[in-house]
Amino acid sequence: MANEVKLLSGSSHMELTNKVASRLGIEVARTMSLNYSNQETSVTIGESVRDEDVFIIQSTAPGDINNGLMELLIMIHACRTASPNFPYARQDKKDKSRAPISARLVANMLQTAGANRMSPTDRDIQAQGLPLLTICALADIVTVDLHASQIQGFFNVPVDNLYAEPSFLRYIRENLQVDECVIVSPDAGGAKRATAIADRLNIPFALIHKERPRPNVVGRMVLVGDVKDKVAILVDDMADTCGTLAKAAAVLKENDAKSVLALVTHGILSGSAIETINKSCLTHLVVTNTVPLGDKINQCPKLRVIDLSPTLAEAIRRTHNGESVSYLFTHAPV
Repeated sequence: MANEVKLLSGSSHMELTNKVASRLGIEVARTMSLNYSNQETSVTIGESVRDEDVFIIQSTAPGDINNGLMELLIMIHACRTASPNFPYARQDKKDKSRAPISARLVANMLQTAGANRMSPTDRDIQAQGLPLLTICALADIVTVDLHASQIQGFFNVPVDNLYAEPSFLRYIRENLQVDECVIVSPDAGGAKRATAIADRLNIPFALIHKERPRPNVVGRMVLVGDVKDKVAILVDDMADTCGTLAKAAAVLKENDAKSVLALVTHGILSGSAIETINKSCLTHLVVTNTVPLGDKINQCPKLRVIDLSPTLAEAIRRTHNGESVSYLFTHAPV
């Protein structure tokens, strides 16, 4: 008999987990997570997960990233994981002497905690009493729009990095006049992401070159490309303090863009981000629900949210059934 799907949730984003569960037609498994007075995290699984395919959904809530990561590591110790937002993703390279590559450390911790997936063949091997781990130690991490693709190389196990791009394409086609648009990358690092969307839509592409004197602080910006009388669409993987987006939007308007909106996968929106967006010349900031937004939607009338729970649910279904997940790299479920 085929194993059943057990869906567990960390405490960071129950809303997203409930939507995924509803899409799959299952209930979220019972868990309890609490912090002791000394801030140690305790997690209890409230039902049996023996011989089940278990998926944990855990995002990284702004202001509570380390507690969320620790909770995820503890839950993984007994289960297998799917995580839409990878913490410490921006610390993916050594940019100065004596600086750590924290993203690699997080990758190692996830694997050490025991995140793994068995294929049907592996289960047959295990049922025969053979030493499975010495034959095939197959693991799987599921993320959405990693900050840098090289993070996948930090793992010694397969990583399914899903993309928000198919959902962005659908949003643009359903809400905008495509032939009036131009896709803009707010920095050189996001050029590949932006050009991929521009190519799929067969529309122009532009780039903003920026200088950062220090982290989260944007210096001079220069536009490369033409946005005159166009709807400029800024595309990025995460919006943190939103200083880059606000300044980029101003540069685009200075270069005679008709209007400017931003499509961003992870809406972290920390610090004074909401105030920055409200005061900016952006018409809309469109984010996905990989990160819990809380009351920020009410505070920011420019904020729009794309639901990625169908994509995550389909990734879980395909993983459970041993099907390819690569279809989701280019298609958004209906």
